[in-house]
Amino acid sequence: MKRIVSNIQNLGFTIMNAPSEDKKVRAAGVMIDQTIVNGQSEGVAVRLINGTKKTAAVKLDKQALTDLLAAVSEVLATEEG
Repeated sequence: MKRIVSNIQNLGFTIMNAPSEDKKVRAAGVMIDQTIVNGQSEGVAVRLINGTKKTAAVKLDKQALTDLLAAVSEVLATEEG
């Protein structure tokens, strides 16, 4: 007999725009979900949120996540200046 015990965790982040008084501006943002099994990442998925609609999940590997981090850092650097 083989007994397997898995420790599964789901880590999720929802990042949304600040609320707006303008009725033409919908709530929008990004969802990032990660599944962790026994301390190891089993995948990361990203979805866009537009109002009440969510896009299909897109799986990203570590290289894509690293590139995304670099892109967001570069965008933020120009936003601050």
